[in-house]
Amino acid sequence: MARPGARNLITDTPGLLVGQAEDAGARTGVTVLYPQARAVCAVDVRGGGPGTRETDALAPDTLVEAVDALVLAGGSVYGLAAADGVAAALGARGRGFALTAQDGVPPSPVTPAAILFDLANGGDKDWGESPPYRDLGKAALAAAGEDFALGNAGAGYGAAAGMLKGGTGSASLVTGQGVTVGALACVNSFGSVTRPDGAFWAAPFEIGAEYGGRAPGPDRLPPGDWTGTKLDPNARENTTLAVIATDAALTPAQARRVAVMAQDGLARAIRPVHTPFDGDVVFVLSTARQGLADPAPLSLAQLGAAAADTLARAVARGVYEAQSLGGMRSWRDLHS
Repeated sequence: MARPGARNLITDTPGLLVGQAEDAGARTGVTVLYPQARAVCAVDVRGGGPGTRETDALAPDTLVEAVDALVLAGGSVYGLAAADGVAAALGARGRGFALTAQDGVPPSPVTPAAILFDLANGGDKDWGESPPYRDLGKAALAAAGEDFALGNAGAGYGAAAGMLKGGTGSASLVTGQGVTVGALACVNSFGSVTRPDGAFWAAPFEIGAEYGGRAPGPDRLPPGDWTGTKLDPNARENTTLAVIATDAALTPAQARRVAVMAQDGLARAIRPVHTPFDGDVVFVLSTARQGLADPAPLSLAQLGAAAADTLARAVARGVYEAQSLGGMRSWRDLHS
């Protein structure tokens, strides 16, 4: 039987660490996913207003097949600088890509990144020419470990999910074949993660009471009901950033297929999703600790399905674990 991993976090995937750092005054933060060895990575972008770095390099036909870290950040375009700090710190450690080793030529750390918009959440953004993200990226990498906080943490610190306080969520699943699938989501969506009765859209996928165990009511919902969404959005203000990690060995093309399938997890947890106002991005990391069972296409399909379910759980956990901040009310304050 499939079951959550020991921590019910993405770091149940062997070979992966996560670090986070926040600026409470600015109400923003950074999350870094740090594979202990360079890892195959792919991405699928569905939102209409994405903000990313180095995602083109993840196409299956490009030179670089592995990454040194993934960086998720608040701060909109300013947050992309978090990857500069991570790249500098990794380069100092000797991590990165190089065709050949040459004296005096440092390697080039591959650090794709994606950002969400939290500039209008009431925090102090009067940073002039010195936004905090480069330093937050370095601090998050330095904090990388197997345990990390959910809710108001990392890139989800200042996030809003529809009309609720958003946050950083994570979940994991060990399949019946012994493959580990982990998910992490920083939820800042235009759409709502809850039904009008307060139950999570992802309730059918909950394991135990990991996000409150609140069963949805029997009422049917009318078509076009957008209860709980951000009703007056501005472009680029909404995004869910997500990462799937697995210990199954994947090629770049296989990882890309898992990323495509995993997007269904966002559709199961957020309504509506992938709007013109969102910057939804799903990365997939493979730490390659075990091979795919034969037949590989069937195992890949099973892996993608598990990734979607696990991502839906991670989205709900991010909102469930969040705390009220400023004018953003938490799910627990409204429904506990």
